[in-house]
Amino acid sequence: MKLVVRHLVVATTAASVALGMASCGSAKQSSGGTASGAASGGTVKVGLLLPETKTTRYEQFDRPLLEAGIKELIPNAQIDYYNANQDATLQQTQVDTALTKGNQILVLDAVDSKAIQSSVQKAHDAGVKVIAYDRLAQGPVDAYVSFDNHKVGQLQGEALVKAVGDKAGSGQIIMINGSPTDPNAGQFKAGAHSAMDGKLKIGKEYDTPNWDPNNANQEAAAAITAIGAPNVVGVYSANDGMAAGIATALKASNLSVPLTGQDAQLDAVQRILANTQTMSIYKPYQPEADATAAIVAAFANGAAPSASAVPTTSTSGSGHKVPSNLITPIVLTKDNINDTVVKDGLYTTQQICTPDYAQACKDAGLQ
Repeated sequence: MKLVVRHLVVATTAASVALGMASCGSAKQSSGGTASGAASGGTVKVGLLLPETKTTRYEQFDRPLLEAGIKELIPNAQIDYYNANQDATLQQTQVDTALTKGNQILVLDAVDSKAIQSSVQKAHDAGVKVIAYDRLAQGPVDAYVSFDNHKVGQLQGEALVKAVGDKAGSGQIIMINGSPTDPNAGQFKAGAHSAMDGKLKIGKEYDTPNWDPNNANQEAAAAITAIGAPNVVGVYSANDGMAAGIATALKASNLSVPLTGQDAQLDAVQRILANTQTMSIYKPYQPEADATAAIVAAFANGAAPSASAVPTTSTSGSGHKVPSNLITPIVLTKDNINDTVVKDGLYTTQQICTPDYAQACKDAGLQ
C-alpha cells in the first residue's frame, strides 16, 4: 500500500525522536526500566495489541502501518501482535502474555478502557512503557496518540445539521452512538451534541455495545418504528460500520435521509457516492501510526518523547495526565474523495469504482 505522506511523516517523526534523545542526554535506561535496546544494538520487543476485527481499519491499515513505521525507525524491533476480538478479558490475558514474552513497550488500543487499567498498572510496575493508541486507556499510561475525538463528533454533528437543513423543524433524528465502554465514543457523542443540541430534535438515542453493526441495524429499525418513518429526518451514526447496518434499516423503511459516519471505510465511501450516506470522518492512519512509531523509538532508546511528538496532554478516566498527540480529523464528502482517500493512497479509484458505482464515480469526477 502506497501512502504519499509516509516518507515525510517518518522523516519528521525520526527527527522528533532524535531531538527527544538529545534533550534527555544519553540514551541510558529510563527510571521505569525500559530497555535501551535500540541504542545498544539489541532487540527491542514491542507488543502491538489491537481491539477487534469487525472494523476493517485495524487489520487493513493500523497493523501494517504500525509495524512498518516501527521497523523503519527500529530495524531490530521484534513485534508481537495480538488482537482481542472485542473481548476485554482476552485482552487482559494478552497483556499478561506480552509481559511474559518480555515485551518492553506495549502499543495498546483498549477494548475497554476501564477494564484494562489493572493490566496497564501491571505493565507499569514491570517497567514496561504503555502507549495508548487511538483510545485512552485508564491507568499509568506513558503516552497517547489519537485524533481530537470531541472535534470528530462536532464535525459529524455540524454535517448532519447542514444536511437536514430546513427539515429540522418538521421531524426528529435518530442518534446511534458507539460502545459505552469506549472513551472515544463518549467524546464523539459529546462533540455531536455540542453541534446538534438546540438545532435538531433527537427522537431516539442509543449507545451500542461493541460498535456492532447488527445492533445498530436493530436500533435504527426500532427507532424508525417508534418515531414513524415520515418523521425521521436524519440519523447520526458514530462510525461507518454501524452506518452500514443503519443504511440497511433505512432502505427497508424506504427512507432516504442524511446519515453520518466515521473511519472512511471503503463501503462508506461507496455509500457516499451513491447518496445513501452523507459523510464520514477521514482520520489519516498514516500520521497516527508514524507518530506512535516515533514514541516507540524514543522509549526504545531510553528517552522521553520530544515536545513535538507529544505536544499536548490528555486526562484519562482514571485521572492520569498523559502526554498526547491528537491529530486533526477531516470531513469526507463526495466533493473531496479524490483529494483525500484517493490522493493519500488509502484506496484506488479502481477499488472504489466497482461496476455498481461506476456511474456515481463518473458523476463525482472520479472516472
